[in-house]
Amino acid sequence: MTPETRVTPFGARLRAAMDARGPLCVGIDPHAELLASWGLGDDIAGLERFSRTVVEALADAVAVFKPQAAFFERFGSRGIAVLERTVADARAAGCLVVMDAKRGDIGSTMAAYAETFLSPSSPLFSDALTVSPYLGYGSLTPAVELARASGAGLFVLALTSNPEGAEVQRAVREDGRTVGATMLAHLAAENAGAEPMGSFGAVVGATLGDLSSFDLDINGPLLAPGIGAQGATAADLPGVFGAAVRNVVPNVSRGVLKHGPDAGALRDAASRFADEVRKAAAS
Repeated sequence: MTPETRVTPFGARLRAAMDARGPLCVGIDPHAELLASWGLGDDIAGLERFSRTVVEALADAVAVFKPQAAFFERFGSRGIAVLERTVADARAAGCLVVMDAKRGDIGSTMAAYAETFLSPSSPLFSDALTVSPYLGYGSLTPAVELARASGAGLFVLALTSNPEGAEVQRAVREDGRTVGATMLAHLAAENAGAEPMGSFGAVVGATLGDLSSFDLDINGPLLAPGIGAQGATAADLPGVFGAAVRNVVPNVSRGVLKHGPDAGALRDAASRFADEVRKAAAS
């Protein structure tokens, strides 16, 4: 990819999408219980119908989709084929796609994961990828380098909402800084000087309460799961994220998806969440 053909970096594209459509990410999580609630089978036909319905209903209305790769991978190669079509259809409709695969490894294996989701030649090419840094932040270097080259982004697990995460992320290093804070500092360095926003974001749970002891001003996006079914509300966001709230991308899955399969109900639910988040961020 030459400089002349380089695409606009993910951070700039995400900022534009958030400003135009509202800062909301809708998960695409076709787990068995949700398929059943839609009256669909827990099979390839149900997976296809579910994914197509979500994309057709919301791709022109929300800023970001976040497919959870595991719910497609469990069906093997046919599930991966559905995921490929879901990503392609969503991106063709103008919606950004963050692949929630949480990949993390070292060396050539990490490079292969990066090529799967961040190489423009891959059928699973996404605008961004969630990654785990807990083999050391440096293990992510192949993904960082390919994301920069392809105009994609990363969301690094930093302060996750699951209770078990604290035993690693809140652990204190010899220099007195927590592991989570160290990851945030690495991301701030990656995003230094980027305008209007860097492409290297953090995953930070919206259910974690006051995070004022952490520097969330990384000049990059903060993907925030926990709104809706997990108990957090849009009104909680300023108290959790402080001055960084403008760069928060709240993720809602069940709170929107439970309104399917009716397309109008899905759109109405997403619109309500987007309006609530927009108001909270502006307060």
